[in-house]
Amino acid sequence: MSTSLRSLLALIVLSFCTVARSQTATPPAKPDASAAIEKKDTDGRFRKMHESFLARGKQGPIGVLFLGDSITAGWIRAPHIWDYYYGKYQPANFGIGGDQTQHVIWRIENGEFDGISPKVVVLMLGTNNSGANTADEIAAADRKIVEMIHAKVPAAKVIVLAVFPRGARKDRDGKITDTALADAAKRMDVINGVNAQLAKLDNGRDVRFFDINAVFLGQDGKIPFSLMPDQLHPNAAGYQLWADALKPLLDQLMK
Repeated sequence: MSTSLRSLLALIVLSFCTVARSQTATPPAKPDASAAIEKKDTDGRFRKMHESFLARGKQGPIGVLFLGDSITAGWIRAPHIWDYYYGKYQPANFGIGGDQTQHVIWRIENGEFDGISPKVVVLMLGTNNSGANTADEIAAADRKIVEMIHAKVPAAKVIVLAVFPRGARKDRDGKITDTALADAAKRMDVINGVNAQLAKLDNGRDVRFFDINAVFLGQDGKIPFSLMPDQLHPNAAGYQLWADALKPLLDQLMK
């Protein structure tokens, strides 16, 4: 056999081996939701909150359920407003600080909507994903959450709130750095993209998109520190604006 023929046969064998390896390679593992929970829940607080929500579902009827992250959990800063606007609707607050979309998906998968029948669910979620995920990814996750809610409670109406605006946060010296400004601008680009997609979920029936973000902005288009001192979480005055803006739609859907 000539040298050139041997070389050709060797190349053919090598190419077949390469194809075989590529076809039998083990696919990458899917992200483990439990791993995300373990990474977050280093002090056990997340699971304690989750257990408290399961207990709330067993305590009695829930008419309106708020679902989200620390912005939703922060209603505890304005209990008088919460009671005045929502007390008549047998409310429940399923907000956990730091939650991202994957955490809420895990919570629903692990029983938070089992055995309950809220008439309205108010969902606002995604700001904590805005630093690492794309608008498409966040919107897709929120869409999945809406689908999961309806799978658990088919008769529920879901109000999908636009993800609230956020601004540049001050550092420990009370200054706003260029880095903070750039991060806030980048996150708002993502949030605006998310909200544009969430608006398409509104079907005029059991899913309603509601954008109240303008109430948190001053004439200059920025968030007043008098409403969100940390440029992310409303204070009592901010929750008052939220309650006032939401009231007409919520009252309509709760009839």
